[in-house]
Amino acid sequence: MQLFIDTNILLSFYALNQEDLAQLHKLIEAIDNQQITLLLTDQIVDEFNRNREQRIDGAIKSLRTQTFNPQFPQLCEDYPEIELLRDALKHYEQAHVSLTKKILADIKTKTLTADRIIQSLFSLGKKFVPTLATIDRARLRMSIGNPPGKNNSLGDAINWECLLDEVPEGEDLYFITGDKDYCSALNDDDFSDFLLAEWYNRKQTKIYFYKRLASFCKEQFPEITLATVRDKEFLIRDLVNSHSIANTQAAIEKLSYYSEFSAAQVNTIVAAAIANRHVAWSLEDELVSGFLSSVVINNKQYLDAATLAAIEELLGNKSSN
Repeated sequence: MQLFIDTNILLSFYALNQEDLAQLHKLIEAIDNQQITLLLTDQIVDEFNRNREQRIDGAIKSLRTQTFNPQFPQLCEDYPEIELLRDALKHYEQAHVSLTKKILADIKTKTLTADRIIQSLFSLGKKFVPTLATIDRARLRMSIGNPPGKNNSLGDAINWECLLDEVPEGEDLYFITGDKDYCSALNDDDFSDFLLAEWYNRKQTKIYFYKRLASFCKEQFPEITLATVRDKEFLIRDLVNSHSIANTQAAIEKLSYYSEFSAAQVNTIVAAAIANRHVAWSLEDELVSGFLSSVVINNKQYLDAATLAAIEELLGNKSSN
């Protein structure tokens, strides 16, 4: 099985819980046992290394804001429990400082659980180094407007040209990405018709497209049981209750892995953007504004006229600043 995992999927490992990360060792075993050939390019590795710290940063900001500083009224001083509370608070602060230091040290040495898994994948994968000819074809692809690619970025085009060059003839390709540059303009759940046709013309084989690693595992390796990081409802609740820009960014970073929301979820997300000042203040962040804009554009049918006008005004004001 020829498998390509895009950078955005690898970066999402930092949002997985420990149970899911443990399950990924089964994927490593499947690659090590040559059930899967993991296809890598220099571009994937470099892109991952460039974006790793930025992806982790949101979680660290969230951790640092998890301080607990209750104010006790004077009347509490007459009760012995106040000292127990202060002692517990002291232990909380000490543990918080210790935890933060340990995590920062592991980030620096790249020894987080997700780091170890990704490095295992990189060491076992079949790595392609793009040639000058490959890069020239990627530039031509971008210049004439052929997918994939955006914002004058060659990365996706280089990866695609490498796959066209290196995947053996007669082999189907299993392709996992959350990047819309590879998707159909008509339906985000489908692969680009242009790219499918190009692939078939060159390889006479199929591409099996997945937007989530969990979907791939469920269909192809059911023994790898990946639950999604947390249910969307919990993430949306975090967004609604966000009390800082860091909390907002952390919630939306995880929500951005989803492309579909129910009518109730859409209205809750939009209401949070309108009513919660921390969400509104976060609109300067490209990930936040891009996610909210996407939710609105793709789900206008779920919003009443007043709500739609309010969120469009909010997003429009941000874009005009």
